[in-house]
Amino acid sequence: MFKWMSGKKTPEGEKAHSLQIDELKEQLKKELVACSDLMFRTLKRNDKKIVICFVSSLIDKTGVDDYILKPIQENTQSGWSVEELAQILPITDLTGANQLNEIVMALIDGKTYIYSEGEPFGFLANLSNTVERSLSHAETESLVFGPKIAFTESLLGNVNIIRNNIKDPNLCMEDLAIGTRSKTSAKLVYIKGIADEANINTFRQRVSQLEIDHVQGTTVLGQLIEGNSWSVFPQLMTTELPDRITLALMSGRVAVLMDRSPDALYGPTPFFTFFESTEDVYMRWNMGFFLRILRLVATFLSVLLTPAYVAVLTYHYEVIPSPLLVSLGQSRSNVPFPPVFEAFLLEFVIELLREAGARLPTKVGQTMGIVGGIVIGQAAVEAGFTSNILIIIIALSALGSFTTPSYLMGTAIRIIRFPIILMAGFWGGIGIMVAFCFFIIHLLKLDTLGRPYLAPIYPLNLKDLGYSIFRFPSQFLSYRPVTNQPEDKERYSAKKAKEKKDVDE
Repeated sequence: MFKWMSGKKTPEGEKAHSLQIDELKEQLKKELVACSDLMFRTLKRNDKKIVICFVSSLIDKTGVDDYILKPIQENTQSGWSVEELAQILPITDLTGANQLNEIVMALIDGKTYIYSEGEPFGFLANLSNTVERSLSHAETESLVFGPKIAFTESLLGNVNIIRNNIKDPNLCMEDLAIGTRSKTSAKLVYIKGIADEANINTFRQRVSQLEIDHVQGTTVLGQLIEGNSWSVFPQLMTTELPDRITLALMSGRVAVLMDRSPDALYGPTPFFTFFESTEDVYMRWNMGFFLRILRLVATFLSVLLTPAYVAVLTYHYEVIPSPLLVSLGQSRSNVPFPPVFEAFLLEFVIELLREAGARLPTKVGQTMGIVGGIVIGQAAVEAGFTSNILIIIIALSALGSFTTPSYLMGTAIRIIRFPIILMAGFWGGIGIMVAFCFFIIHLLKLDTLGRPYLAPIYPLNLKDLGYSIFRFPSQFLSYRPVTNQPEDKERYSAKKAKEKKDVDE
């Protein structure tokens, strides 16, 4: 038993202090002075009083009538003691409470407090009326194969989806409260016996040590707890696909779900994880292999194509074949700007079109992207602002960055293109190599939950290549990725899987 407004346990044999109804109301009004929709409903029978406290905008009023007021008023056979109220209230989520700070936070969270005068504690009933949207398709991660369902802003709904996907008694969900003022509910999710304790403790420690009043969502949480917040590269993955979280948990990773956030955050996620898609798992291994290589090659070309154009036209004309050199000369004959300015101008226009298309309504945004790109590109060539060849190169670079499954990583790829173009304009091919080496060194210094960011390339681990850069057949993937340091390293016994048996054996 706990005393009112006290965090200390009542000594054995000492009766817990009880409050009068009026005293309880005054204390709650004092704590929630800015809460104009704090409501009280007081019932009286003989000399006994009972009060129901709630914030009217957060609760289901019909539920209060049906599950609290009606059972209490209709039950005339029993009294209003704590034990008797627990018997007559048809509510599953019913917990005892007599600490004022706990009651205040519960009322703000949409719960209803029931207190009978003279009793040592009251009950918190969960009859909240949370505004939620129905399940829908993922908006930012498109798939052809695999489940299309996406997370919503409801924490309980997201937990329900994950538990339906992973029916394992070792699936652990630890309660977290994020934000010193908002106290946003969150869940630390992992599979005990698979996830490494070091990863769990690192995730738990970084989240629990946050000293901030409010965290807007999991994407913001990822920025706050990642190792290097100055880096443009994301070090933790956010996703709205429950299936991706399921695969991550089964491979030994740790995830965080937040209330009012439609995305989940998980790690450790090395660099090459951002180029994986759950679709690769549902396709045949050779198709998945091809698509992963295609994404990596497209990203590499996206970063280097435009800088290479600038470097070649500025310093290295000799590497261009003669027939192509004539075509380039004719194309740039009317362009008054140096190649570096020309490239910056077109890259900036492409980013403007992309951002405008993303912010406009869906149908208008698609039209804006297509028509705007064609009209502006054609007009820029005819006006002599740019060449036809650069238009093609810029378009290929933009397409390459869009192949990345992760929106955050795709944006990072587009950002790093600008300093590499600038270096190419200053020092040509040497400038490109200096910038490229700088980013490689930067990636080598990064970590994700204390794990190497460039794994399995550095440190080299050949076994994990089939989970990251390549997609190997399932019979070669009997183990979990070593990068995650899982406790249970085997997914299945490779030896038993090779034993082929006929139906009649």
